[in-house]
Amino acid sequence: MTTATAPLSPETGRSHLQESLFAWLEPEAPPTPAKAARPTPEPAPEAASVAPPEVPPAPPEPETKPDLSHVWVVAATIEVTPKIASVADYRGSFKATEGQRIEALDVYCDGCRRPYDEVKGDDCAAKIDNTHLIGGDQTKRAKRKVPTPPANARLISGGTINRRGIGAYMSGVSRPPR
Repeated sequence: MTTATAPLSPETGRSHLQESLFAWLEPEAPPTPAKAARPTPEPAPEAASVAPPEVPPAPPEPETKPDLSHVWVVAATIEVTPKIASVADYRGSFKATEGQRIEALDVYCDGCRRPYDEVKGDDCAAKIDNTHLIGGDQTKRAKRKVPTPPANARLISGGTINRRGIGAYMSGVSRPPR
């Protein structure tokens, strides 16, 4: 078995196919100059002691406030021909004709789903926090009430029902019994 670190050669069978895969792992040799290059002169000690001029730090960028504005949408009623109705039913969209009058049923925010007249001028609640969509803070909600049985009712305990495995399938939980 060949490894990625061992040099591979074409004589070792199919391993020459892997050689190009690992060529990037080996460091490149420095280029050899054709002619002798001139030695570079060392900088003068005076030039090395001069510090570059200090650049004042860039002013901090002003923090941009998040966009909390509403995205208004309109629920509308549009009268269409049977052909356009067929296209709209198939594709889920259609093109209205120019100059067609559209009756607006409701104007509301696409994010928070609240009516225009209730929240105009306010920030969009969906962009701040979506708790309004789940009925508010879940810790403050009332617990579900357990129904109380009638006065003359008697509770009878039953056996356990196997809902998992082959036993559940054979006993008719996931299929009708025979």
